[in-house]
Amino acid sequence: MRPVFEAVLVANRGEIAVRIISTLRTLGVRAVLAASVPDRRSLAARLADEVVLLEGHTAAETYLDIDAVIAAATSTGCEAVHPGYGLLSERPAFARACADAGLVFVGPSPEALTLLGDKVAARDLALANDVPVAPGASGATEAELAEAAREVGFPLMLKARGGGGGLGMRVASTPDDLAPAIEAARRQTAAAFGDDRLFVERYVENAHHVEVQVLADAHGNAVHLGERDCSVQRRHQKLVEETPSPVVDAALREELTGAALRLMRAAGYVNAGTVEFLVGQPEDGRRPFYFLEVNPRLQVEHPVTEAVTGLDLVALQLAVAAGEPLPFDQDGVRFSGHAIEFRLNAEDPWAGFLPAAGRLTALTAPGARLDSGYEPGDAVPSEYDSLIAKVIVQGAARDTALTVAAAVLERTTAEGLRTNLPLHRAVLADPAFVAAEAGVQWLERDLPAVLDAARPHPAALVAAALHLAGRDAPGFGASAWLAPGARTLWLDDGAGPRSVSIGGDTATVDGEAVDWRLVSRTPDAVTVLVGDGTTMTAGRASGGGVAVEGLPLPHRLRLGAPPAASAAARAGEGPAGAVRAPLAGRVAAVNVREGDEVADGDVIAVLDAMKMEHAITAPGAGTVRAVHAAPDEVVEAGALLVELE
Repeated sequence: MRPVFEAVLVANRGEIAVRIISTLRTLGVRAVLAASVPDRRSLAARLADEVVLLEGHTAAETYLDIDAVIAAATSTGCEAVHPGYGLLSERPAFARACADAGLVFVGPSPEALTLLGDKVAARDLALANDVPVAPGASGATEAELAEAAREVGFPLMLKARGGGGGLGMRVASTPDDLAPAIEAARRQTAAAFGDDRLFVERYVENAHHVEVQVLADAHGNAVHLGERDCSVQRRHQKLVEETPSPVVDAALREELTGAALRLMRAAGYVNAGTVEFLVGQPEDGRRPFYFLEVNPRLQVEHPVTEAVTGLDLVALQLAVAAGEPLPFDQDGVRFSGHAIEFRLNAEDPWAGFLPAAGRLTALTAPGARLDSGYEPGDAVPSEYDSLIAKVIVQGAARDTALTVAAAVLERTTAEGLRTNLPLHRAVLADPAFVAAEAGVQWLERDLPAVLDAARPHPAALVAAALHLAGRDAPGFGASAWLAPGARTLWLDDGAGPRSVSIGGDTATVDGEAVDWRLVSRTPDAVTVLVGDGTTMTAGRASGGGVAVEGLPLPHRLRLGAPPAASAAARAGEGPAGAVRAPLAGRVAAVNVREGDEVADGDVIAVLDAMKMEHAITAPGAGTVRAVHAAPDEVVEAGALLVELE
C-alpha cells in the first residue's frame, strides 16, 4: 500500500515521530521533521530525510507554533502533515491552517475536531445516537459548576471541555473538595489548551477504561479494530494497555463497537480515531458502559492493536488522508492473540514520580517490540513529556501474554536515569492485575503496596553484594567480605541506591540488620537462606549487573553510588529553610506570600513540568521569609522558590 504523497512533514517529536518516520520510509515517502532546539540531534532527526529547525526550546515556542510548523512544511515541498498525538493533533485551527496552505492534514476534518473537541458537544452527540453517557452537567462560572455538581451528585469528576490526555481531570468526593478542584483544573487546562472551561460528570466507581479503535474513509466506509483496556493509570495518565480487554465478552464487545461506529459516523469522522468508554461492574449479569470522549487522532497505545490485527495504522491513516478507500471491510479484519503495552517513562516512582531528565545509557527489551524516541547516548530533555519508549509483547491468549511479558520485563534494561520499569514489573505480578480486577482507581489506591513489592527483600541485596565481591567491586575480595570487619557497597535496585554492609556472619541493609545465612557460593552464583526459610540466588544478569531469583519478582541490581545530598541541604549553598524546584519547569502557582505562616506539608507552590503538575510542599512549619518565584516563570532544577524561617 503506497500513499500518493511524495513528502510528509512529521509535526511531532520523540517516540511517535520515530514511529511515523518508520512507516514513511517503508512506503518510500520523504520524511521531513520539524524539530525544536533540544530535539535537533534526536533519534527522529537522525532518521528523517530532512530536518527543519524550529527556533526555541519549549513546546509553546516550537511544536505548538502553527505558523512555524506550516512554514516548515511548505518550504520543504511537503504535501501533507502528520501531527502524531498530543501537541497540534487535535487543534481545529491547525487543520484549517493546513488546508489554507494547500496541505493535507492527516486526521479528521476541522469540523469533526471542533465538534468532538468540545466534550459537552460530544456528550450531546452521543445521547442523540443512543450511546450511553454518565450523568453530567456544565457551567461557566464557579457558581454554575457548583450547581451542576449538586445536580450530578458526589463523587464526581471535573473535566476539561477542550483538550485531552487526562489533563485537567480532578475528582471531587465531597462538596468541600469542589472549589480547590475547580481551581487546579482551570489552571492546568488554561496552561495546556488555552481553554479553562470545565464540566462535571458522575464518577463511576471501580470502572475499567475501555476504548474502541475506529478507521473511517471519505467514501462512507467505517470499521472498528477491536477494543483496548487502559485501566492501569496514575493521575489519569495511562501506563499499561492491552487488547482485547479482559472484562469485555462477545456481547459487550458488539455493544461497544456498535456504539463507537454510530458516534463516529454521526460526526462525519474520517481517518483513525478512538472512542473511549468507562465499563462498570456487573449489574444483573451485564456490565454497563458510559461514553467518555473521542480522541480524534492516533493513540499512544495503537501498537497493541497493530499486534493483534497485523495492520499498520500509520500507513492506513496516510492512505485515507490521500483519499483512498479502506482496503477491507469489517469482515476483512482479523484478530489474533493478546497484546500488552508498557509505557516506559523517565520518572522516579519513589520520589513522587518526579520526571527524570538526563542521558540514557542503555535501552533494550529482548523478545519484544520496542517503540522508542531515544537510543543509548541520547539525552531525555526536561521540556517535554517523560515517555521514553513502549514495550509491546504478544501471546496467543492473555495468560500466555502475561508469561511472555514477565520474561521480557525481567530482561529489559533502561539505564542512565530513573524510570518506572520496576513499577511495571510489580504491576505485572500483582494478583489484581493478573485477575483482570485492576480498574482505573486501582493503582492510585494500592500504589504504596505495589511500590513496596517492586523493591527486593534486603537479603537479596546481601546475596547480590556477595556475588559482586571480588568481581565487579574493586578491592573487595570474597574472603574479606566473610571475615570480621564490615565492608560496604552501594547497590541500585532501580528505585535508588541502598547500602549493604557485610562482615563475617552479620549484615545490614540501609542500616537495618538482616537475618541471613550463606548456603553456597560458586564463581557464577551465591545462594543465601533467609530466616523464614526462603532461599535467594544471585548471579550475573544478561546485559550486566546481578539478577536475583527466589523472590515473587525478578530483580536486577547494579553497583551504585551513595546518594548525593540535596542542593538545599548542602552547607553554604543557600539559606536555611530554602525550598527549591526539584526539576526544571514552569511555575503554575505560588500559594504563599511573605509573612504567611505554613504548616509541615502545606503546598506552597505548584510546578508544571513534563505534562504533569508537581506540588511543592513546606518541609516543616514556619514563616515565609521571602518568595523568589512568580506564576508563569520558567525555573531550572534547584532554583530557589521560597525561603522559610
